[in-house]
Amino acid sequence: MLLQPQPSQAASGGRIGGGSFRAPSMPRTGGYGGGGYRGGYGGGYRGGYGGGYRGGGMGFPFILPMFGFGGGLFGFLILMSIVGVLVNALRGGGRGDGSSALNGSGEIAERPAGPVTMLQVQVGLLASAKSLQDDLRQLAASAETKTSSGLQRVLQDTTLALLRQPDLWVYANVETGSVPFASAENTFNRLSMTERSKLRAEVTSNVSGERRTDSLKDLTAGDADATNEFIVVTVLVASRNRIKLSESISSEQLRESLRILGSVSSTDLIALEVIWQPEGRGDVLSAEELVTAYPNLNHL
Repeated sequence: MLLQPQPSQAASGGRIGGGSFRAPSMPRTGGYGGGGYRGGYGGGYRGGYGGGYRGGGMGFPFILPMFGFGGGLFGFLILMSIVGVLVNALRGGGRGDGSSALNGSGEIAERPAGPVTMLQVQVGLLASAKSLQDDLRQLAASAETKTSSGLQRVLQDTTLALLRQPDLWVYANVETGSVPFASAENTFNRLSMTERSKLRAEVTSNVSGERRTDSLKDLTAGDADATNEFIVVTVLVASRNRIKLSESISSEQLRESLRILGSVSSTDLIALEVIWQPEGRGDVLSAEELVTAYPNLNHL
């Protein structure tokens, strides 16, 4: 975190997002014994995350592969969220496993869903990709971010905008992981705060239906150096469904990851953050600032 630029040194940015981590209500007839819980989710979470963590998605075997997340802050935060769930479970005498309790009428109350997949894709483009800034700004002005269908449109339009600029891709980073539902919201918020802290200011934002534009910021003044200045777009997704993205970076693998990410359905999409910098053609992100703020980016 010491590598992150101070606000006065960073470029301004924009943000679009929203979502809800409410647990779905489970049927009130019958118990959760046997395969009741697994059946509710089509058995999709019985094998852990994408088969990669064969020890299971909730116990200590899951923690060990966290060190395989490129050593980045993304993996560290996910690891800490799981440790927190385990500590709370121990403090609660084993009641912190997400099991439902009976309400006053003896009926089964709400129970948290299965593990949540966290995905983060970051793309660094040459600053000549000015149309991408325009696309994101227009999307922030028109998007409906209060609904899952509106967020799915934001995700699809953002990934499409990136897919249309392959000649300008220079850097990229893809990270994925799975966390218990109980710690998913905290993990997502921490990841979001980490990326937002890299911005000097959020000039344009549309989050959960609240739109804001800094009218004092000149969004059209100046031209960036097309060869030594950059635009970085971060897409952070929380999904109910297991999604496997290749963390090996190449242009073709990035293209496939963006396609998979853009196809996440509205029913699976729990939360979304799209963060980009700089915002406005008069604001720049130099090569030095990019490397300092985004040390996990890999050259394509």
